[in-house]
Amino acid sequence: MPLARSLSMTSLNGLPQWEDEDLPVEDLLLFEISWEVTNKVGGIYTVIQTKAKTTADEWGENYFLIGPYFEQNVKTQVEFCEPPNPAVKKAMDTMKSQGCQVFFGRWLIEGSPYVLLFDIGSAAWNLDKWKGEFWEVSNIGIPFHDREANDAVIFGSLTAWFLKELSCQFDDKPSIIAHFHEWQAGVGLILSRSQKLPVATIFTTHATLLGRYLCAASIDFYNNLDQFDIDKEAGERQIYHRYCMERASVHCAHVFTTVSQITATEAEHMLKKSPDVVTPNGLNIKKFSAMHEFQNLHSMYKARIQEFIRGHFYGHLDFNLDNTLFFFIAGRYEFSNKGADMFLEALSRLNFLLRVHKSDVTVIVFFIMPAKTNNFNVETLKGQAVRKQLWDTAQSVKEKFGRKLYNALLKGEIPDLNKILDRDDITIMKRAIFSTQRHSLPPVTTHNMIDDSNDPILNTIRRIGLFNNRTDRVKVILHPEFLSSTSPLLPLDYEEFVRGCHLGVFPSYYEPWGYTPAECTVMGIPSVTTNLSGFGCFMQEHVADPAAYGIYIVDRRFRSPDESCNQLTQFLYGFCQQNRRQRIIQRNRTERLSDLLDWRYLGRYYMHARHLALSRTFPAKFEMEPSAPPKTEGFRFPRPSSVPPSPSASQHSSPHHSEAEDEDEDERYDEDEEAERDRQNIKSPFTLGALPQGKKKQHGEYRN
Repeated sequence: MPLARSLSMTSLNGLPQWEDEDLPVEDLLLFEISWEVTNKVGGIYTVIQTKAKTTADEWGENYFLIGPYFEQNVKTQVEFCEPPNPAVKKAMDTMKSQGCQVFFGRWLIEGSPYVLLFDIGSAAWNLDKWKGEFWEVSNIGIPFHDREANDAVIFGSLTAWFLKELSCQFDDKPSIIAHFHEWQAGVGLILSRSQKLPVATIFTTHATLLGRYLCAASIDFYNNLDQFDIDKEAGERQIYHRYCMERASVHCAHVFTTVSQITATEAEHMLKKSPDVVTPNGLNIKKFSAMHEFQNLHSMYKARIQEFIRGHFYGHLDFNLDNTLFFFIAGRYEFSNKGADMFLEALSRLNFLLRVHKSDVTVIVFFIMPAKTNNFNVETLKGQAVRKQLWDTAQSVKEKFGRKLYNALLKGEIPDLNKILDRDDITIMKRAIFSTQRHSLPPVTTHNMIDDSNDPILNTIRRIGLFNNRTDRVKVILHPEFLSSTSPLLPLDYEEFVRGCHLGVFPSYYEPWGYTPAECTVMGIPSVTTNLSGFGCFMQEHVADPAAYGIYIVDRRFRSPDESCNQLTQFLYGFCQQNRRQRIIQRNRTERLSDLLDWRYLGRYYMHARHLALSRTFPAKFEMEPSAPPKTEGFRFPRPSSVPPSPSASQHSSPHHSEAEDEDEDERYDEDEEAERDRQNIKSPFTLGALPQGKKKQHGEYRN
């Protein structure tokens, strides 16, 4: 028997390098299988898309993604080409010769990874046969009416068929690693294992099926994890077959991973297995060459949002836009899971606090959650038309005024300002003012909702009475459609909109990871999250004082809903009390946290999972050096030493606050010094290999 090769890794210039010279990447093929390859459904698409560059840099031509073929997606995202690997081409040709349509190309995203796409429709004639085979190996029956589960059987069967055709061509090497994401891809894993294919398998659950359903039912989920009758709950929700597919995938995989510690705890109870590795989700971080370019972008896009507000609130624009804060919540329309219920209740309490304390701050809150609509609201469209008409009127009067002023100055005269505007100009301006009069309140939604009487957000707004009255300090706008730069209402892409806001609020009850607050962080926008989201737990672990860095973490696990709502209200009220300078400092700090979320660092967990799978599948060829899963204990941001660390602490203890205190505050804050200290907390990626014998471990070494 050949000697087992030692699996460990070092990093060079931030990229992984194989330590063992006898084990080049060419001896391995990596396939990632997901229903969301080139097919955006939810957050898994973002995980795979953003991770592709880091993985492609590591694996080169030996990295492939497998997904379903949908023509409307492929037209704009994939460039077809011939497979460079002859074994892959032969396996595809075999499947094509038996009537299956298989497509190969490059996915036009960063990293340009190869993609292999199966046309589910072309293989649907095999469905009954494949369902029978799946029943024989797993005893899981798939009902005919569940289209999604039937598609998963076809997709999984095609994946297993491809892996079988591919592995048949290899003797000793290359070794194959297949990484399956979520239950829709799990059938391929179960079939691969049942056929004893020489493939190292990894299964990642990004959220458990049953967990999502139970949380949506407003059950106290996390405090009763060990109390649920899993089979009964799945059966009552008519997802028992899907649950079985997910659970079988977890137990069949050589390595099981999930995206956060909170989901790991959930999986232990829901799927009856603890993950081998927790693989946090990252993003591709692009740093601006200019230090504060993201601050300039915030100002630019905030001005664009203010233009929309001028139109939406025409006739009621009796608040100062320069003293107005923009909050938002975005994501799937899951009213309870995403925390929209708690957010609205907190807004009602915030409105009361701002009014009682006679605050001059106005808060405008956007709900960006897609729902069924007919079209744009007529009143909303009219608002933008009125704004544009007023702008055109002002421009024409300004041009006329400027021409008269210019001519008078040429003659060496100071014009009589009482005569420079004639009666026609006054008439035009009066008509413009009259056009801004409205007899109704500014609408709380931008679209006509199809079922507005049963819409949970609108019903809650009716209950708490946030109707955009003049006396309200908190105004609400529901935008039930994803943002687009081509919209006639709010012509901004999501990223541009986020950059223009002041605070993202995501008080989710069920959020296995949470890309929305992570995206806010990398754009330098503070956000609210919870200790029930993977992102919130990750930040608690890695940042000593998250609120100082603009990450407010609401305790939804160990407090009652009312206490959590009060805590959220205090976070929002404290944020409203910050002055402009404090918000700028906080945004600088928030943006610096983006290094924590870079795939160049978080990719280490996926590397560890792949090594573990190889050592378990091919123990004679690969040996995992004894090391625990990678830790990031020293990978931690300390509490900033300068400026009040959080909005609540930034309130002045004395009502007679002097400018001298502000000057003292200026002296205590040194942006460059604080940024340099934070940069030292982000060190080179963790080394997976064990420490060589005889070498003394220095203090703090390998702790990051």
